[in-house]
Amino acid sequence: MAHIPRNKNPKLVVSIINFRTADLTLQCIRSVLDDFDTIDGHIVVVDNNSGDGSADVIANWIAEQPGPIPVTLVRSPTNSGFSGGHNQGIGAREADYYLVLNSDALLKPGFCAAILQAADASPKTGLFAPRIDYESGEQQVNCFRFPGPVSELIRGAATGPVTRLFRRYDMPLYPPPDPAEIDWASFACILLRHEMVTALGPMDEGYFLYFEDTEYCLRARRAGWSIAYVPEARAVHFRGGSGPVKQMAAEKKRMPGYYYASRSRFLYQAHGWFGLMAANLLWVLGRSIAGLRLFAGKSVPKVSKAEMRDIWINALTPLGDRRDTGP
Repeated sequence: MAHIPRNKNPKLVVSIINFRTADLTLQCIRSVLDDFDTIDGHIVVVDNNSGDGSADVIANWIAEQPGPIPVTLVRSPTNSGFSGGHNQGIGAREADYYLVLNSDALLKPGFCAAILQAADASPKTGLFAPRIDYESGEQQVNCFRFPGPVSELIRGAATGPVTRLFRRYDMPLYPPPDPAEIDWASFACILLRHEMVTALGPMDEGYFLYFEDTEYCLRARRAGWSIAYVPEARAVHFRGGSGPVKQMAAEKKRMPGYYYASRSRFLYQAHGWFGLMAANLLWVLGRSIAGLRLFAGKSVPKVSKAEMRDIWINALTPLGDRRDTGP
């Protein structure tokens, strides 16, 4: 790719992955273009080898516009996952800031101006998490503590006393989050500073989907970059619009193998192999604690189908196949 002189780069590049979501992607693009206004921005859409014609739909839409628009379509030869897709989007054009944005999200008016103003005012901060709402207007939890062995105990037990006892390890930070407690934020919509991206390098493509944002924030925090919450910048994120996993989790269906492969990879990178083993064993202990609810006449909270087995995917080879389907 030809080098673009620094003084000709846009202030903001928005990276969007399309995978068989042409209508959602176009809706997302329109919301960004509408919000650019006086912002010097450019959109890079990476089609992750959809194979369903959706890349052509987007290309035709771009070509049909009455004049040139700041949108580039990149056709990936493979489905490179979340990390790989956004690495292509971020790498397509240099900018002061990069907005990683899901195709099933929309920017509300004033988003770009608000988040860029916050970023310009905080040069030591590397990541900026906006307020994200569901389409119902309900605010989404998008800031978290890092997962680890104790948070897996909490998740397995799903029982109030355990959660209260270990509250400082509980992952969700309900809005508004305390900035000092934010370990990582969802990459459904997040702004990244150019200098941080240059220092850290690309997202880890050893993840196919899920936990790649957690790992990137871990890397950033270890390198001294902080995360800010910018509630003045608001986006809407549709439930399960770009993928089925969250809906599967809500319905307690069996999760894809790549989810647990990503989980093992992150727990290993954050806590080492013994930390990964401890997380799995404490989750199992949590399920035993959850079973005690029966003695109090309460039901045992359900977990995803086959999770007792699937948490061990890649446990012995945590940096192994990123799409491992398990034993």
